[in-house]
Amino acid sequence: MDDLKAMVGFLVGFVLGGLIGLVVGVMLAPQSGEETRAQLREKSIELKARAEDLTEEGRARLQEAIEEGKEAAAKRKEELTKKLEAEKEAKKPAAKKAEA
Repeated sequence: MDDLKAMVGFLVGFVLGGLIGLVVGVMLAPQSGEETRAQLREKSIELKARAEDLTEEGRARLQEAIEEGKEAAAKRKEELTKKLEAEKEAKKPAAKKAEA
């Protein structure tokens, strides 16, 4: 019998404590649930727009880097082609002297 009274007392205290906690939580909440949901909605829209901006900025930077890489590769190819042609020209007179 004492165990039953203890259990009932515990359950009453548990429920009463939960209700008091709920009331205190609602009273101390800085804003309503609707305001919180509206704020979350606004923040998610802002974050989505920011992510889109960053993605576009990243694409632009990547495209710029690709163009710079292409220019650098073309310039290096031109330099190497000129160097190769100069070496071929330098070897021609040596080959003619060897034939004579």
